[in-house]
Amino acid sequence: MVTKIPTPGCFINTMIMRDNFKRHMAAEAEAERRALKHIVYNMTVPVRARIQAQLKLAVMPNYTRMNQTKNRCVVSGKGRAVLSEFKMSRHQFRMAAQNGELPGVKRATW
Repeated sequence: MVTKIPTPGCFINTMIMRDNFKRHMAAEAEAERRALKHIVYNMTVPVRARIQAQLKLAVMPNYTRMNQTKNRCVVSGKGRAVLSEFKMSRHQFRMAAQNGELPGVKRATW
């Protein structure tokens, strides 16, 4: 049986796995965080309830925050120069566009 060696960029990077975990956890906790923040900033709510909501927010893990996520390339896992529309780094985007793998992307003068 012949095993196929993966080409660079098709394996799952640990940074990609970590980012996917953070995105998943942030999406799950988003409704609860918004409700607690609404209670904290609402001045008509009693002070005791606002402080309890603030404590619950402080106890929640950091990875439930949406600003803990970072745009990463889905192909290579790079965290810099990521085009948000395609979720690819500029280098991977250019290679995919040259090969004609991206629908709707027309090649310009490179």
